[in-house]
Amino acid sequence: MARQLRIEYPGAFYHVTSRGNQKQRVFFSDLNYRRFLDYLAEAHEMHGAIFHGYCLMENHFHFILETPLGNLSQIMHFINTAYSIYLNKSRSRVGHLFQGRFKAILIEAEAYALGLSRYIHMNPVRAKLVQRPEEYSWSSYQDYVGYRRRSTWLKTDFILGHFSRDENLQKLRYESFVLDERPSDVDSLLREIQHSAVLGSPEFIEKATSVLNPTQLRDREIPQINQLRERPDLNKIQIESDRVLGRYNGFTRAAAIFISRNRARYKLREVADYFKMSPSGIVRLCHRIKNILISNETLRQAIQEIEKALFD
Repeated sequence: MARQLRIEYPGAFYHVTSRGNQKQRVFFSDLNYRRFLDYLAEAHEMHGAIFHGYCLMENHFHFILETPLGNLSQIMHFINTAYSIYLNKSRSRVGHLFQGRFKAILIEAEAYALGLSRYIHMNPVRAKLVQRPEEYSWSSYQDYVGYRRRSTWLKTDFILGHFSRDENLQKLRYESFVLDERPSDVDSLLREIQHSAVLGSPEFIEKATSVLNPTQLRDREIPQINQLRERPDLNKIQIESDRVLGRYNGFTRAAAIFISRNRARYKLREVADYFKMSPSGIVRLCHRIKNILISNETLRQAIQEIEKALFD
């Protein structure tokens, strides 16, 4: 499997995750959580890291990280190395603490940071550790809604600014937003996304990847760049699906929708608007097609043929 592409530039925003080796625990006590947060504070002071949200779980963590200096790898090397040394020493253990490289998805902050913060803050609820996000101490949610004093290295105004200029209204409206049970575009995207390096509009992807010089990259990473930059429009996806499956085939429209979301990575709202469906209907249809593909070899080959014509 190709190593995940790293795109670094000043002012970039990322969704960063890292898991324990073989999915084992990386936090064993409140002291461990507090020490890890100390390293985030040090990363802010030493490397200029700005954290817009976080959630620490037993065997992994999530950040929304901004890098004013364009030094993502330096920041994460410091955090993961410092914490690994601390935990190995305190528990008299040896070996790798984290599983491989950290994962970092470059995000278009204006479009996705708000929804991503909800996704991160609802992690303990989805894991059934608590019933409500404010009951969990090891995320930034309590800072966002005013349950405790915000750490100096944590920035909340960028995300809260989506709701109001009034600080009290910001917190109330953010709380309502996070507790809204309807699935968001970001929720579905993050469940589906596997090895993509960027989450954003075609214009954002083009601008972000323009900083890369393919001659300086590993050969195995170049296809990732091409896949990000070259994306057929929705009409072309539909036309190619009609050609391969036939206009009146019951799977033709579903295949076009599935490819638009899973391979071309169009936003949920973009696909819903084009195919005149609700976003929730698009999500359900894509999940249904995924299940059908497990046993339907004919449809699987047809989708592969469509994607080959569109992306190769």
